[in-house]
Amino acid sequence: MRLSRFGRRFTRQSGILRLMDDLGAATSGSGSTCMLGGGNPARIPLMEQRFREGLERLLRNGDGFERAVGSYDGPQGTPEFIDALAALLRSECGWDVGPSNIALTNGSQFSFFLLFNMFAGECEGGEFRHILLPLTPEYIGYSDSSLGEPLFKAMRPRIDKLDDHTFKYHVNFDELSVDASCGAICISRPTNPTGNVVTDDEIERLLALSAESDIPFIIDSAYGNPFPGIVFSRATPVWNDRTIVTMSLSKLGLPGVRTGIVIAREDIVKAITGMNAIFNLATGSFGPALALDLVRSGEITRLSRDIIAPYYRVRAQQALEWLHAEMQGYPYWVHKPEGAFFLWVWFPALPITSEVLYERLKHRGVLILAGEHFFPGLEDDWPHTHECIRINYSQDEHSVRSGFRIIAEEVRRAFDAAPERLGRSELSA
Repeated sequence: MRLSRFGRRFTRQSGILRLMDDLGAATSGSGSTCMLGGGNPARIPLMEQRFREGLERLLRNGDGFERAVGSYDGPQGTPEFIDALAALLRSECGWDVGPSNIALTNGSQFSFFLLFNMFAGECEGGEFRHILLPLTPEYIGYSDSSLGEPLFKAMRPRIDKLDDHTFKYHVNFDELSVDASCGAICISRPTNPTGNVVTDDEIERLLALSAESDIPFIIDSAYGNPFPGIVFSRATPVWNDRTIVTMSLSKLGLPGVRTGIVIAREDIVKAITGMNAIFNLATGSFGPALALDLVRSGEITRLSRDIIAPYYRVRAQQALEWLHAEMQGYPYWVHKPEGAFFLWVWFPALPITSEVLYERLKHRGVLILAGEHFFPGLEDDWPHTHECIRINYSQDEHSVRSGFRIIAEEVRRAFDAAPERLGRSELSA
């Protein structure tokens, strides 16, 4: 098959394609797999009951269901949902937004494809602009979202060790600089894959950098406030006319409806709307129809605060306890879980790469994600990138517990097979 450059780029192997292929194969297979790899949210019974009630209400409401699945919305998205969301953001966050500041997309993955290629890549004057990731590791789905050359420039974080086995990444402002080749700054908050929540102070400093350089500051809030609110530390929601905030319905428990949200100034929303029309004709209607009453009533933030966040906070603590119990006597550090639903585990001086560890675990029926895929735009060869894995602890308790046991067995096996690479002090760290 003779492919164009575009065709070759988007049919080659990538981290996100491999992730979704493995997840698809696991869910369609007959064997039992510990699904600790993808970003699928937990099936929280109280949330599923609420979604079912919403669907039943939609079915009873005249032709509400038929309109949701049988008619095109405009390329900006469902007007009623956008109006309700603007009102919610004004009341909950104090943001000065109206319907003209919001566009929907067919999933936040597509939001980032549009935004990154709007602000970075080859420009009219021939110069090439990049997206600055001031904190890495970052989301795996960013990596292959460019139309042409890789778009990203990433910075190593500052690592603060908090106790014997817990650490936190911070933006290393001593090394961070923004030059004329930077088209936008982007972070996820909470961060996927680490569960890190960039502090309010770090956000203010990044906002100042974007203002000085007159470039957008993109905040990926797929797991953040005001919904789904999977945040265990302080994280003040921020928006202004230089900020672009992206959100999603996925982590509420609705990944199948593929509804992304972009909150930005009017000219950016108009650009997203135009590209939606070209690429998709319109955005999906079912997700907004299902979530409309939750947004209009404000119940979406109450459910996030009272049901979703406490659920994941308990699961995070369980996961930490299981990890500490299984890894006693071996070197490991885990990023402090401050949000989302992942543990990011670092095995210093791991004798094998995290990619090899991924393959060994996959062979044993445990899917995790290797750390190598989470450092888009990092130019230097940093051993840390090969020593980390991401574990999703949101699935059923039995699978997660079994998966941790098998992960620990394979890590211990790797260290025990190469004891000459470790001193006694490292083994007992």
